[in-house]
Amino acid sequence: MTEATTGSTRAQITRAALLDAAREVFVASGYEDAKLVDIADRAGASIGSLYHHFTAKSDLWITLYDEYTRRQQHRSARAFRSALAAGEEDALRLFIAGTRAYLEGCWEERQLARIFLSGSGPAGFGLLTRQRFREWLHANSTLVNGHERPLSDMLVLCLTAMATEAGREVAAAPSKAKARKMIDEVLELMGHLYPGSE
Repeated sequence: MTEATTGSTRAQITRAALLDAAREVFVASGYEDAKLVDIADRAGASIGSLYHHFTAKSDLWITLYDEYTRRQQHRSARAFRSALAAGEEDALRLFIAGTRAYLEGCWEERQLARIFLSGSGPAGFGLLTRQRFREWLHANSTLVNGHERPLSDMLVLCLTAMATEAGREVAAAPSKAKARKMIDEVLELMGHLYPGSE
């Protein structure tokens, strides 16, 4: 292993440790009360090392948010592709398959989901989440159209907003059984939302 590779590996390990520590501190204290010194201490790193990897507390928060969002997108896309591979062609059922994976991810990563869906965060975070929502909306529209019974843009908007709000409630559920029941109920409701469906 070369010296450059060793340094790169060490930097990746430190960065990952800082993100893990930031997650723990944000979950315990929220954004406003989280202290960078606590994050560095928990990671076993110096403040200088923290600033080498992240420009500010907001950078840690947004990096964690982006990674969480990416994992949620991968869960949903994987479930969508699995349903498609199993022969599902109905656009709403494909959407629901992806939504189930998203909501299950909200439960699995409930600590992060709670803090990101709580409305707290750095200045401008609300604008960032709105931008990500619009990107998710566009991705959902692109994925589901071109299949049987395509969904209108307004229906995709309503379904995506419904999934987002349901995710907030699932993350706050008191138990896995309650979360599962909420997921089943919201997906059943979604299944009745075709215009003109009975």
